[in-house]
Amino acid sequence: MYDVIVVGARVAGSPLAMLLARRGYRVLVVDRVTFPSDTVSTHYIHQAGLAHLRDWGLLDRVLATGCPPVRHLEFTYTDIVLSGFPDPIKGIDAVYCPRRTALDPILVDAAREAGAEVIEGFAMTEVLIEDGAVVGIRGTEGDRDREFRAPLVIGADGANSTVAKAVDAQMYRHEPAGCFIYYSYYSGLDWGMQHRTGFGEQQFGSWPTNDGLSLLAVMRRRDRFRDFRSDPDGGVQEIVEAIDSERGAQLRDAGKRVEPFRPMLYPDNYFRRSHGRGWALVGDAGYHKDPFTGLGITDAFKHAQLLGERIHQGLTGERPMDEALESYELERDAMSMHSFDFTVSISELSLTPYYDSVFRAAGRSPAYTTKFLAHIGGGVSAEEFFDPDALAKLYAEVDLPVADRHLMPV
Repeated sequence: MYDVIVVGARVAGSPLAMLLARRGYRVLVVDRVTFPSDTVSTHYIHQAGLAHLRDWGLLDRVLATGCPPVRHLEFTYTDIVLSGFPDPIKGIDAVYCPRRTALDPILVDAAREAGAEVIEGFAMTEVLIEDGAVVGIRGTEGDRDREFRAPLVIGADGANSTVAKAVDAQMYRHEPAGCFIYYSYYSGLDWGMQHRTGFGEQQFGSWPTNDGLSLLAVMRRRDRFRDFRSDPDGGVQEIVEAIDSERGAQLRDAGKRVEPFRPMLYPDNYFRRSHGRGWALVGDAGYHKDPFTGLGITDAFKHAQLLGERIHQGLTGERPMDEALESYELERDAMSMHSFDFTVSISELSLTPYYDSVFRAAGRSPAYTTKFLAHIGGGVSAEEFFDPDALAKLYAEVDLPVADRHLMPV
């Protein structure tokens, strides 16, 4: 009998298991794969996310994988340019984009070292429910059928969460995804961190990762997916050249794709009900947004920390478990709603008049550019960055045409 079972051992599940085990709880974490194992991911960890790794004593392990630091960011939206890097946030002066084959095993090992029991290669087949409450899981490990029980089961098993389906966790906010992505790993490119959205609703991003490689990703609207997949190499070249002809030439002359493409139609954006009798959801299982802003890993860390604190309150009797889990969901939503709305809007690959005004003006002000990058990194709140009074001063400072001075989203 365990205190908590965690289903899914990646960037939400393993940190949660680790944090609970460090408090002395009996924790089981299971995953259908064995590690190291790759998964579709943006790789990008914001400064706020890196601060969690540091506080957990894991950042040095991630850096030891050889993932290079990034200390210059380049964001463009058609003719708008936001370039630079924020001041240190929580003591973190760089960002990193580790491959998931490097990051995830570190997290799994940390959970195991903390005292959690970790079973890899476990295919969960059933969530056990008795008298309306979740009481455990059943599945197979190799050729063995196994059953485990606990008063609390956590679904950290991604957007297609088996736990969420078993408990019929309903979405209460849902926005259809707009784009698809193709990405792979390239040698011969030294572009640093690029995030460029061009005319014609298309985007490419690149960032350095492990083994001297760069991840290069392209995005377009979903209705162009069928045509794109017939020649993805040609499609990548076309998009990069259309947005940045100089880098397009570098890609053609020096870039070499070294692994197969990872194509993906983005899952929809949503908030799911994330708690009930004997269960809770964390990570993409309970809340997902377009990868455009690269917040997935950082949010998984933040929400795992929050859920761990609330579970501790429930297990110690500081507050009823149902109340503690409800508090987790409400706090998660409050801290995530603006970034959700922001991501959904700009991931359409075109800017609304409001965001066009904000970014166009910010790009003309070095101080506000730094403020934007600090907001992206987790050091400046949305309320501060998008404050109407601050925007009015910015618009006046850069002499933005009065007709373009949008202070509130429509």
